[in-house]
Amino acid sequence: MRLKLIVPALALGAAATVFVLLYFEPQALFIDKKVDEAVPVAAPAPAASTPARPAAPPRPRTLSAGSFRSFEHETNGRARVIDLGGGRRVLRFEHFSTSNGPDVRVYLSAAPARSDGDRFDDRYVELGELKGNIGDQNYAIPSSVDLGRYPTAVIWCKRFSVAFGAAPLIRAA
Repeated sequence: MRLKLIVPALALGAAATVFVLLYFEPQALFIDKKVDEAVPVAAPAPAASTPARPAAPPRPRTLSAGSFRSFEHETNGRARVIDLGGGRRVLRFEHFSTSNGPDVRVYLSAAPARSDGDRFDDRYVELGELKGNIGDQNYAIPSSVDLGRYPTAVIWCKRFSVAFGAAPLIRAA
């Protein structure tokens, strides 16, 4: 009689364990993924260079920047929007660190960085999956995105609808 109860209980326990490991991915909290991307190269300007005097390569220009504030998980580092010329822009994280987790995304949000964490996914542009929870990394910003409407960079866990951290993107002087 006891064996008839033990086998289903063990099967149920095993199924619950598999579900937790696949859906919640708690193991991700203990695994760091490091990224070390260089600052992207600026697009060459239409040059008025001559063979005797080549044009200097253009330099990326910072449009806005801010430091991360933690929400559900400690998040540190700096976010910068960089103009690469030729209509190309990137959101760059520097000296960045946060927790790893399942389905973590990078957003530009219309909500201010000082907002309540649950407002960041009301109006946003998704730039992609977080490449790594540690290190310098770049995310292309579509040319159609009006940066004036999205003043905040957000690390967002899509699966659980929580912000890990957010940085205000304050215009550079």
